[in-house]
Amino acid sequence: MPRLARLDAPGLLQHVMARGIEGREIFKDDKDRKSFLDRLGLILEETQTQCYAWALLPNHFHLLLRTGPSPLSKVMRRLMTGYAVTFNKRHKRSGHLFQNRYKSVACEEDPYLLELIRYIHLNPIRADLVKDLKQLDRYPWCGHSAILGKRKNPLIPHPPNQCSKLKKPNKPSEREKPLAEKTIEDILLFFGNDLGEARKRYRHLVKQGVSQGTRPELQGGGLVRSAGGDKRGLLGRKKGEHERGDERILGSGDFVSEIIQESEGKCEETTCNRIPLAALIQEVAEHMGISPSALLAQSRDRNISRARAIISYLAAKEAGYTQTEIESHLNISRIGVRNSILRAEKMLDTCQEIWEKIN
Repeated sequence: MPRLARLDAPGLLQHVMARGIEGREIFKDDKDRKSFLDRLGLILEETQTQCYAWALLPNHFHLLLRTGPSPLSKVMRRLMTGYAVTFNKRHKRSGHLFQNRYKSVACEEDPYLLELIRYIHLNPIRADLVKDLKQLDRYPWCGHSAILGKRKNPLIPHPPNQCSKLKKPNKPSEREKPLAEKTIEDILLFFGNDLGEARKRYRHLVKQGVSQGTRPELQGGGLVRSAGGDKRGLLGRKKGEHERGDERILGSGDFVSEIIQESEGKCEETTCNRIPLAALIQEVAEHMGISPSALLAQSRDRNISRARAIISYLAAKEAGYTQTEIESHLNISRIGVRNSILRAEKMLDTCQEIWEKIN
């Protein structure tokens, strides 16, 4: 069964999850976690993507994002590819770090924003990384402590002016607030205008969720989850009363219909906002010191073969081009493209490094 295209639109709330391949650790120590958050903070600011909640677990992570002008696919590609390159270099390993694609669920804001913030921030307690809410209040590897003001927000780029999207102030008082700082302010405004009181009310909301357990109804999309996990309310309805459901969406039937309608006629993630194939060939050729014309020649030079393999892999696996499209640009057969992709999988670290540099 072909996988469904992800749903994406500016301003859409998305619960994003990604796991290590074969359940392996993606964060081995605090240096890894800090590296991930430093990268995430810069990308969020540069792409004007809001992050309302986040939690880093040893073998996976959760993010609650609202996209800006940049599509979610670009944000996550930069984050996961860049982190994988850094992780592999530091731990002297090679190969894939993450299991398949990240998972994203579009979420209806009114009923689910605060529920998901609480659910995501309680992950360290459910995973026994901290024993109770008191420890969670100061735990550095989820967003809860930053909302309470117990720790500095690690998603604020440091120094702030190193981010190209932030304007350099004329006076210290005129400094434009980083988006991560504004996002926490937005969250606390749900609980009142007084900062101290808002933090107390937010913490009380989180405390109420400790006894709620794993909350499977918040772990994905679909009709049953959008109904709070209770199937009874969905049974016995007439055909015209059925709500629309979609595994990619957590929300009411009206919300599901609205999101799908907005997505109709739009190109899928693999064909939207991707690097042109000719530009990809040019970038890889320059990186490897080869002229693009040499790639089209029927040469068996080892360096040219490596370049073709890397281009084939990046075009197919990262940019979503078909083998037919790749063969026409590289002047090789479809079998040649397939063999090139298999060859490149043995050079995965090199592929990831190049992809990180050209995106």
